[in-house]
Amino acid sequence: MAQQFSIFIPSWNNLPFLQKCIESIRRNSTYDHQIIVHVNEGTDGTLEWVRQEGLDYTWSEKNIGVCLSMNMMRSRVKTDYICFMNDDMYVLPEWDKRLVDEIRSLPDNRFFLSATVIQPHTPADSTLVADFGDSIESFREADLLREYKSVGKEMRDWFGATMPPNVVHRDLWDLVGGYSVELTPGMYSDPDFTAKLWLAGVRYMKGLAQSRVYHFETKSTTRIRKNDGSMQFLLKWGMTSSTFRRQITRRGEDFDARLIGVSHANRLRSGRMKSRLKALWLLLTRHFGPINPLH
Repeated sequence: MAQQFSIFIPSWNNLPFLQKCIESIRRNSTYDHQIIVHVNEGTDGTLEWVRQEGLDYTWSEKNIGVCLSMNMMRSRVKTDYICFMNDDMYVLPEWDKRLVDEIRSLPDNRFFLSATVIQPHTPADSTLVADFGDSIESFREADLLREYKSVGKEMRDWFGATMPPNVVHRDLWDLVGGYSVELTPGMYSDPDFTAKLWLAGVRYMKGLAQSRVYHFETKSTTRIRKNDGSMQFLLKWGMTSSTFRRQITRRGEDFDARLIGVSHANRLRSGRMKSRLKALWLLLTRHFGPINPLH
């Protein structure tokens, strides 16, 4: 059977989770997929393991962050569709079938799709919270496989694909230039990629409630020096990421095909005004130092 997705997995010395992630793809996927790993450093044995497994990979001697990693992996793509996945994710049965079925139902490739994430601790738009462990040692795999369908079972498909796992056609990836390297190591690179797709005219952005993936929330970002992605997004797009997410892509709202491409106009105007004031405030405080409004 032909491979369906080229799955991008950037990994930074996180071998046990990477192994569990790839094990789940092989075990729980309906279709065959190309797996591409970018090995950042790989001093924990990741590089050797990836080679032993015969996986497609790219490698950098130092950690180059998500954006450059993603763009390097593009050179290895063999399928029409690129799927971005974190190395601390565990895919659940039919995660890919639901996405493939959705793709086959669409008239063209101008879409951006996401799976629905279940994670143990942090609530967020379109994310379900259920604790099946946040480490390899505490992972209750059998319980998860038995119960994942009942977690948020009333959840419907939702607007606003952004966070991984997500799927886009490689032609759209190339059209917008992949991930923006100025956001290295990668804070806010996901909403930035979504904004670039929106600018390119992509309006069908949908999360599938029944395509499910468990996320351990290992937070490897705590090990790096972060870019100021919030400020960069604001200055680049003229609005905050939250304004873009809530008022334009409507992320987390129940999906309704009649509302595709329709933003919350009044709230968007208000959000843009607040965004501009925030940008001005941040620029002033960075140039002149903290401002005391009482003086």
